[in-house]
Amino acid sequence: MGKAVANQIASASGRFRYPEPCAKVCPDGERRGIIMSLLDSLGGSLGQMALKALPGIIQQVLPGGLNALLDQLRRSGYESQVNSWLGRGPNEPITADDLQKVLDNEQVRQMAAKLGIPVDQLFPTLAKTLPEAVDHHSPDGSLQVPKA
Repeated sequence: MGKAVANQIASASGRFRYPEPCAKVCPDGERRGIIMSLLDSLGGSLGQMALKALPGIIQQVLPGGLNALLDQLRRSGYESQVNSWLGRGPNEPITADDLQKVLDNEQVRQMAAKLGIPVDQLFPTLAKTLPEAVDHHSPDGSLQVPKA
């Protein structure tokens, strides 16, 4: 998770701000490690804010936002996974390789830029967070589009 997401979360919570000096000193992989470690250790409310921010980031990159991404996944043979995220049962996993088959290069480049992470870290990051984010935004079984 990069500076852009951390600062988006910060503006929503008023509690966390990405340290600017680290952004200039740390390589992207290390920066992601710091932020992901922080989110993992804090869990709870900060992790929930990250889940809330993901659809907005996807909306900035894909016309149709998270719904469009889910449609792409369904059309590409991942309907079972998408349905599990929307349903009430356990979330079926999706792999970084699966996501790489679905998203085109421009979408990948733009999402990585918005997240502030290297392109090669986008797929593992999405594979880890997408099922939970969709589950979070579909408490009644249908995706609720975040308000702007």
